[in-house]
Amino acid sequence: LGWSLVAIPLALLFPGRTGIRLGRRVITFGFRTYLCILELSGIVECDLHELDRLGGERSLIIAPNHPSLIDVVLIVSRLPNAACIIKANLWDQLILGGSARLAGYIRNVSQARLILDATREIRAGSQLLVFPEGTRTKGNDIQPFKGGFALIAKRAHAPVQMVFIEINHPFLCKGCSLLKKPEFPLVFRVRLGERFPPPDEIRPYVVRLEQY
Repeated sequence: LGWSLVAIPLALLFPGRTGIRLGRRVITFGFRTYLCILELSGIVECDLHELDRLGGERSLIIAPNHPSLIDVVLIVSRLPNAACIIKANLWDQLILGGSARLAGYIRNVSQARLILDATREIRAGSQLLVFPEGTRTKGNDIQPFKGGFALIAKRAHAPVQMVFIEINHPFLCKGCSLLKKPEFPLVFRVRLGERFPPPDEIRPYVVRLEQY
């Protein structure tokens, strides 16, 4: 909340890419610090080093599976140039809205607007974080992929980097009660998958990546 309040005037003082770089780096620092505290406390163990290989790359779509509540935290803690898609109601909140606006995150108000904004952000050099399932995975079965990420990849002429998030316990998964204490530590591991070039046709591309 404190950073979001500070970010609101900073967005006016540092418009454009300067403010965006600042906003994203602060969020990355905050997320990395948060995970470090959790690791020191023995609550979680994280193996995220493979993401460091993507740190300097531009104009890329990052497409992970979505097993837990903190997947965004895991990815963004290592990628300071990541652009996230945020629900409109969260964007409008005081707690998250200021920091999201400063970081140039994409407000999801409609699919058409989302595709335009995401394409523009990728062409500006950002890494777009998008979950192809569109929601958290329930159980071990991948949900059907949505086609929006493929359309963005086609419009922006951007490759799609598949990412695998592995966990040892369903505590933060969809449908699992947060009141049921798990065995600690929770272990999170992120692996890089194959990178796919931009699609020519949307539907076969979506099916191919979902099968992969």
